[in-house]
Amino acid sequence: MARRVAWSLLMAGVLACGNLAAAQPAPTPGSPSAPLAQAQSVAHVKLGQAAVPLYGPWKFTVGDSPIDLKTGQPLWAEGDFDDSNWETVDLTPKSGSVDPNAGISGYVPGWTAKGHPGYWGYAWYRIRVQVQALPGQELALAGPVNVDDIYQFFDDGKFEGQLGDFTGKKPVVYYSQPKMFLLPQAGSQGVGNSPAESTRVLAFRIWMEPYSLIDEPDAGGLRIAPVLGEAGAVAAGNQMQWLEVIRSYASWAALALVFGLLAVVAFSLVLFDRSDRVYLWMGSLFLLIAAYGALGVIGSWTDIQGFFINDVLPDCLQAVIYGAWVMVFWIWFGLHRPSWMPRLTAGLTLLLMVSFILGDEVFFGFIPHAAAVHFVTVSLVLRLLFFVLLLWVVVEGIRKQGIEGWLVLPAVVLRGIGAFTRELSLIHIRLNWFPFGVIVSLSILSSLLVAVVIALLLLRRLLKSVHRQRMMALDVKQAQEVQQVILPEARLALAGLTIESEYRPARDVGGDFFQIIPNKSDGSLLIVAGDVTGKGLKAGMLVALLVGAIRSTSDWSSDPMMILKALNQRLMGRSDAQATCLALRIESDGAATLVNAGHIAPYLNGEPVAMEGALPLGMIEGAEFSLMHFQLNQDDKLVLMSDGIAEATDADGHLFGFERVHELLHTATTAAAIADAAQSFGQEDDISVISVTRTLVLGSAQA
Repeated sequence: MARRVAWSLLMAGVLACGNLAAAQPAPTPGSPSAPLAQAQSVAHVKLGQAAVPLYGPWKFTVGDSPIDLKTGQPLWAEGDFDDSNWETVDLTPKSGSVDPNAGISGYVPGWTAKGHPGYWGYAWYRIRVQVQALPGQELALAGPVNVDDIYQFFDDGKFEGQLGDFTGKKPVVYYSQPKMFLLPQAGSQGVGNSPAESTRVLAFRIWMEPYSLIDEPDAGGLRIAPVLGEAGAVAAGNQMQWLEVIRSYASWAALALVFGLLAVVAFSLVLFDRSDRVYLWMGSLFLLIAAYGALGVIGSWTDIQGFFINDVLPDCLQAVIYGAWVMVFWIWFGLHRPSWMPRLTAGLTLLLMVSFILGDEVFFGFIPHAAAVHFVTVSLVLRLLFFVLLLWVVVEGIRKQGIEGWLVLPAVVLRGIGAFTRELSLIHIRLNWFPFGVIVSLSILSSLLVAVVIALLLLRRLLKSVHRQRMMALDVKQAQEVQQVILPEARLALAGLTIESEYRPARDVGGDFFQIIPNKSDGSLLIVAGDVTGKGLKAGMLVALLVGAIRSTSDWSSDPMMILKALNQRLMGRSDAQATCLALRIESDGAATLVNAGHIAPYLNGEPVAMEGALPLGMIEGAEFSLMHFQLNQDDKLVLMSDGIAEATDADGHLFGFERVHELLHTATTAAAIADAAQSFGQEDDISVISVTRTLVLGSAQA
C-alpha cells in the first residue's frame, strides 16, 4: 500500500496536482472467500489527475481463447466471461526489484516461476477495475514496459492495441517498449463535480517465444504492472518510461558508435598499406558488430521492427561475426596452414547461422519444437568450437610472431567471455550492472574492452607497416640507383657507328634492360635488349640478374646465339621468370647477326625486319631462337624498341599501335623523340629505345 501511495504522489508531483490515488487491497488467494468471490474481486481506483499501477488481483490462465462467433473477438476478453476457475496473480514487485536484463524498476517473476515451468505460447491476464473519475476526464492505460514477449490489449472485449505483430501464423516479437492506450468513457455519468463510476474488464493476450525460456530462468507474461489513470498522468509516466528505456539501452548505442568509428579507422588504414588485407577484414568485422548493436538500438528506441529486423538479421549477423573473428586473426598472423581452415570457418559459420535460426524457431513450425531445442545445444557446441579455433589461431600466432600473439590473446579471451553470457546467466553469474540507470552487460563490457585492445593493436600494426614501407621505399630507391648505374650512356660514338638510347620506366624500377658492349679487339659491337615479365622491384631484381649474366657471358663469347642460350639457362627453374630478348652483333664492316627470343623485331630504315617468331627466355630448356644475318650499309639506321611504345594507351583507351610506330619512325630523328611521342600519348609500360646508325666517317671508339 505504501509503495502505491508513494508512486501516486510522485506522479501527482510531476503534474503539480495534489490529488491522491489509492488502490484498495484485493482478497488474498487462499482466504475464506469462495471462488465466486474471487471472480468478483475488483481493483478500486479513485482518480484525480493521477495514475495507479494495477498490481492485482489479476486472473491468469495459460492457453488461448476461442473466438466469439458473434463479435469476432476472443471470448476470454469479454467482460461477462466467468474466470472464477483461473489462477489469481499478484504483480506487486519486491522493494528495489529491477529487471536483470534492462535495469527497469518494478520487475516481477514470470509464469515459469509461478507454477508453469517450461511453458511457452499463449496466456491470458484479466482484471476487473472499478474507476471513479470526474466528468470529462480521459482515461488511459500504460501497457507493461516489460513483458515476455508481446501482447494484445482488450477493454471490455474491445481490442484497443498491441505490442508486436499477430497477423501471421506465428506472432512476430518486438522489443518491449512503453505503450499507451486511450480508453473510452463508460458507466454512469457524474453530475457537476461528482465523479462518474465505471467497472471494466481489462485483458491481455500474451505470446511468449520458446527461446525466452533459455534467455531467462523466470520468463513468462507480465513482468511489470500496467498503469491505469487520467490520460495526462499516464502520458507523463509513459514519457518517463521511454526515457528510462532510452537510458537503459544507451550502452548499445555506444557499442554501435565505437565499432562504427573503428570500422572507419580500419578501412582508412588501407590507404596507408594496400598490401595488408587484415585492415579490410578488420573493418568488415567492426562494421558487422556496429550493425548488430545498431539493430538493438533501432529495436528498443524506435517502431522500426519486423520479422527480418528482429529475427532473421540478428541471427545471421551473430553467426557471421563468429566466423569473421577467426578469419581476422588468421590473416593477422599471416597463417597459411592448414589450407582448408578458411573453408572450415565458412562451413561452420553457415551451420551456426542455421542452428541460430532453427533454435530460435524463427520460421515457426518448420521443425517441431522438440527438435528445435536440440539446435540450441548445437549452437552452443559450434560457439565453443569457434572459440577453440580462435584460441588455436592465436597460439599459432604466438609461435610465429611471439609478442604479437601474446598481445592479441587478451582480446580473444574477452571475446570468449562475451560469447557465452546466455550460459553464464543460467549458473547465476551476474552479467548486468546499471550505473546511473544505463545497462552495462558483461557482453557489452567485454566488447568495448576488445575494441580498446584491438585499437592499440591496429596502431602498433600501422606503425610497423609505416616502418616497413619506409624500408621498402629505401630498397626501391637503391634498386633504382643500381639500375641507372648498369644502363649504358644515352649516346655513344664508336668506329663507324652512332648509338642513341632512351629508357623511361613506368615505375621507379623498370623491367626493360639493354646492354651495349663494344669489342675493342675486333671492332665489333654487341647489343642485348629485353623486357622481363612484371614490373616494380621484382622485375628490377630480375633485370639485375640478366644484366650480370650478359656481362659474364660476353667475357668469353660475343656470339648472339650463345648469349641468349646462356640467359635462357639462367632463367630456367625460376617461377614466373621469363623475358623477351634479342641479341645483335655488328661487325666492323657492317655485317649484322640478329638472334631473337620473342622480342619486338627491330626496324631498319623505318621498316620492320622480317624474321621468324620464337619463345621468350625461361620457357623451355634448350629452346631454339630465331636467327638472321643482314648488312648495315652506310647511313642505315636500325631501331630496337620495347613493346612499351606500341602499347602506350591514351585516356580513351586507344593504343598507340604499330601503325603509329611505323609513321613515327619516318618522322622522328632521335631515340628521345620516339620515347617522348609514346610517353605523351599515354605510357602504360616501360619504354626503351636504341638507335644504331652507320656513319660515313669511322673514328676511334669513345667510351
